[in-house]
Amino acid sequence: MKSDKKLSDIRNEYKLEELVREKVSDSPFKQLEYWINEAVNAKLYEPTAMTISTVDATGKPSSRVVLLKGLEEDGLTFFSNYKSKKGLELETNPYIAINFFWPELERQVRIQGKTEKVNSEVSDAYFNSRPEGSKLGAWASPQSQTISSREELVNRMEKYQKEFEGKEIPRPDYWGGYKVIPEYFEFWQGRPNRLHDRIAYSKKNGNWVIERLAP
Repeated sequence: MKSDKKLSDIRNEYKLEELVREKVSDSPFKQLEYWINEAVNAKLYEPTAMTISTVDATGKPSSRVVLLKGLEEDGLTFFSNYKSKKGLELETNPYIAINFFWPELERQVRIQGKTEKVNSEVSDAYFNSRPEGSKLGAWASPQSQTISSREELVNRMEKYQKEFEGKEIPRPDYWGGYKVIPEYFEFWQGRPNRLHDRIAYSKKNGNWVIERLAP
């Protein structure tokens, strides 16, 4: 692989903000909401994108990017095909790791927790809010399964377009939401000389304990 610059020479200095214990919220959910709102207001591309990591039955991890669709004081919500790779892995092991990264703000957030499926009413409400094409896509794509070609996917889409033409498109029973119930949050703010600020929230005896970590 040719490059004008060695990978080992690529580096940036971080100096936009600082993160101090006295200024963070006592609630990690409120602190996350505050940072997400700042990312939205900064007009960052996909400010709610988060990398989620799951593990299979043998302990091998896999990661992918999904979009956060709900943030409440009891958890974070995203939606997916329950028969996808991540869905099957969460069925075996419900624990998950999440990472938000906003390089323009020199920030990231790490979260660890346990998932549970949301109730059907929540999944229905979100599915019904989606554009028609996204609803049809949930029916057309056998997510994570091997397909013969792009044409097969297009044909499946056309099939469901005809099947649901002029009708309300129902939510497939294999598609719905997950709520992540966090046990750990870590907020990272880039600082000069790689002496980054790291503030961690850990759930202990039902309460959030806040600590500063060395970078």
